[in-house]
Amino acid sequence: MPDKNTELADFLRRARSQCDPARAGLPADGRIRRVPGLRREEVALLAGVSTDYYARLEQGRRIIPSPAVVDAIGRALGLDAAGRAHLAALIGSGSSPGTLRARPVQRVRPGLYQLLDALDGEPALILGRRADVLAQNRMAKALFTDFERFPATERNYARWMLLDDESRSLFLDWETHARAAVENLRLESGADPDDRATAELIAELRERSPEFSTWWDEHRVYQRTHGSKRLRHPIVGDLTVEYETLTLPGDPDTTLFVYTTEPDSPSRRAMSLLASWSLTAKPADHTGQR
Repeated sequence: MPDKNTELADFLRRARSQCDPARAGLPADGRIRRVPGLRREEVALLAGVSTDYYARLEQGRRIIPSPAVVDAIGRALGLDAAGRAHLAALIGSGSSPGTLRARPVQRVRPGLYQLLDALDGEPALILGRRADVLAQNRMAKALFTDFERFPATERNYARWMLLDDESRSLFLDWETHARAAVENLRLESGADPDDRATAELIAELRERSPEFSTWWDEHRVYQRTHGSKRLRHPIVGDLTVEYETLTLPGDPDTTLFVYTTEPDSPSRRAMSLLASWSLTAKPADHTGQR
């Protein structure tokens, strides 16, 4: 993986290039901007630091700003909550050794399997670090895919989105959701840059997915909390699902995703049909990996 200070420098430059001077409250000074976004000295001015100090951060120098300075730079760059968290993580990781290590294997406690069963009428799944799929109920298998059919090391949501043709057929807005998966993975990698499994996943996706490499290099971050997905399911046709997430108590690296549909809607009727079908259906043969 790239040097952590290089990651920080790349993120800062990309974020600065995406800033709108007018929205940042900067008056027009009559000078022609040769590059998009803010100038270094403008970010420094907005953040209340010297231009030299900010320039050293963008150059990947080993500087550890105070939390107040990190927050000020995030606000100057117009970063949202996920972006500010990513910036803080990148700056904080710059002083760590940088040796990749294996994290303990995540386990799902029995009570959570019971919770998934209790949500049997709605698709639900549990994601762990780097969006590894740790568990899913019957309806989630029917709506998306049965991740248990993949080898244990390949049960990853981002991997499925980017490398399996099945996901491209299922999501009507595939690029939007695939980008979100990449941006969420970048957010997680910034928070835990020394995780060996994350580094290996990123390397595989870079090698096998042209879209991943392009989107990864944009340095955008995103945190999934809720939203909607438009699907074209091979059994029940088009439907729209809403999802909500819940970080599980006792394990902040584990998130429950629950998908619902609007009452008395065509999507609700499609979901009911899918529930009936899933009771007797055999798992699909997943042969779409590229």
